[in-house]
This record gives sequence, C-alpha cells and structure tokens, in this order.
Amino acid sequence: MTKILRLNEISPLADSFFAGYEYSDKAENPDGIIVRSAQMSEYKVNDNLLAVARAGAGTNNIPSAEYAEKGIVVFNTPGANANAVKELVICELFLGGRKFTDALDWVRTLKGEGANVPKLVEKGKSKFVGCEIAGKTLGVIGFGAIGILVANAAVALGMKVVGCDPYLSTNNALALSPAVRLVPTRDEIYANADFITAHVPLTAETKNMFDAETIAKFKNGAVLINNSRGELADTQVVIAALGSGKLGRYITDFPTEELIGIKNAICVPHLGASTPEAEDNCAVMAAKQLSDYIENGNIVNSVNYPSVSMPRTGIARLCIHHKNIKEILSKLLAIISAQGINVANMQDVSRGEYAYLICDLDEKPSEGSLDVMRAVSGVLKVRLI
Repeated sequence: MTKILRLNEISPLADSFFAGYEYSDKAENPDGIIVRSAQMSEYKVNDNLLAVARAGAGTNNIPSAEYAEKGIVVFNTPGANANAVKELVICELFLGGRKFTDALDWVRTLKGEGANVPKLVEKGKSKFVGCEIAGKTLGVIGFGAIGILVANAAVALGMKVVGCDPYLSTNNALALSPAVRLVPTRDEIYANADFITAHVPLTAETKNMFDAETIAKFKNGAVLINNSRGELADTQVVIAALGSGKLGRYITDFPTEELIGIKNAICVPHLGASTPEAEDNCAVMAAKQLSDYIENGNIVNSVNYPSVSMPRTGIARLCIHHKNIKEILSKLLAIISAQGINVANMQDVSRGEYAYLICDLDEKPSEGSLDVMRAVSGVLKVRLI
C-alpha cells in the first residue's frame, strides 16, 4: 500500500486525494510526504520516497537541491494562499499609514479611569494622527500571485501603484490592472514610493536586499512591508533607519528578538497564510499534485524539477529523473527500442542541471531493462507505473 506521511496538521480536505493510501502522521518508509512548516533538513530519507509536497509557497524548510539529486520531487502550492497574504498586506498598509497599534496600546492604559476616559481620549488622540493611503504611492517588488492581487487591490483603494519584476510572465502581466505602472528598476520604486511591499523568494540575490545602500534611496519616512522572508532585510540597518526616521515604519510577518519592542516596528507573528481558507486551498493543491505524481508521474509546481504532464496513452508509463546531459535521452530510448517496444507518447523536459522524462509504452518493459537504464550515467531514478 502506498504510504503518505503527514508531518504537520493538514486540512482534512486533503484526505479524499489519498483514499486507498496509508495516510497518517506515523507512516514509516513513506512514498510521499506532505508538510507545512516542519524542518526536513535532518529528516532521514528512505529509498521509497518519491516526493514531498509543501502546503504553502516557501520551501526553505525542505532541502530541495539535495532531494533533486536523489530524484525526489519537491512541490509547493503557489497562489493557494495568495488572497490571505494579500488581505494581510492591505491591513498592514492601513497600519503603516495610521498609528493604530500605538493608539490601541495607549487606550489600554486608560483602564480604570472611569468617566474620564472620553475626555482623556479627546485630549490624547492628537498623538496618533496618521495619513490616508488613498493618493499615496505603493511600490510592489515581484508580481507573482500575491504581488498581482496586492497591486490590484491597492489601485481599487485609490493608491498609485508602481512595480518591478524582471521575471514578469505574460499571463501575470495581463492580470495586472492597467493602472499599475511598470518600471525597469527597483531604484525608481525606492525614489517614489510612500509604501514598499516585497513579494520575492529568498535567494542569494534577494537576501539582505534591503540593506543600508538600498534604504538610503527610499523617500524619507517610507513604510517597508516584508511578508516574504525576514532575511530580505538587514535587521540592524532597519532598526537604525527606524531610529533616524528614514523609515517611517517597518512591518514584517517574521519577528526577531532584535525587532520586538523597537519603536515603529510592527511584528506580526507569521499570520500571512493563517486562515482556514488558505490552509484548505494549500492542502488541496498539495495533495492533488502529490497524488497525481505518485499515480501518474505528472509534475506540476515543482521547485526542483521541470513541469511535465501528459495524459496516459500506453500500457505502461516510464518516469525517469536524469541529469541534463548530452546523449542520455538517446541511450534510454535505445534500451527501450532494443526490447522491440513502441513508444506511444513521450516528453522530456529540462530545468537547469536536471531533467525529467515521461514515456508511455505499448508494452511493459522487463525489470532487467529498467536496471540497465538505472546504470546509465546521469540517471537518478527510474520508475514504472
């Protein structure tokens, strides 16, 4: 029986995709794993493991590159929690413009003042004057599923929106409001935006992208919103910029010890995708992708292998993970041809140094031929469905 290990609590909406499987948080030697935030760097991978599905967009808790070398596919669920994060960003825009958090903290100090509370409120409210976001400029860095929703919602709220994404796809560009002004460099955002929100993955390029040099380019008093990854910003630089007034506010979904208690730093306890709707959406997408891969070999939304998907047409389906090197495909096809087996349909797609072959055959190949394929230099995993 196929085994799926559940490393975190997952929405029960995922259950139906694993009917007939052993699906539990105690499955041993699993064929697949579904996970949210559990750290997998120390997880001991068994030989049966085919794939890991992350119910969320970020996969920093999964050693994806190491798994690619073992022919283990890592899936994520881009866009499944996009609306939840968008709503949090919109909330944070208001928090950045108005001093709500400070004001609420102050109101709590009035407990016990009895009938004097209304007078004290009227006297003290001037300390918490803020600004409206309508008419202000929002800079959006990154137009993936979340960035698009944020930009379009901000336009609807009356903001001017300027954005930058060198990897903007045609489909995502078409989904953007025509009112969004695209610029070629981030510097144009930094110079003009009253609010800046980043929606990019954590990579070597984006780590500490908000450093001293970058923040020096901001408008004085700009609000920086970071719901992507805490490491996008240099914490000490941010604290210094808040102290000097260069940054009006820093709002992040990734609190750190250093940020907590800093004036004008608003630390949200990682609530971006913490809604029942987002958890359901992520679980369903992750379960669907994982089960489709296990049953049909199709790859959709992998972070370490190319997307390869096609309907079943033959008697048997051969799935091969291999390095993206010359002549390897011809060697594999030659092994199939040597058995006199016809290829009904096939796709071989590469992504960086890795590639994935789906090959539908009119006959089932012998176990011996599969072993011959596994011995080909550059082949990482061979699976017959």
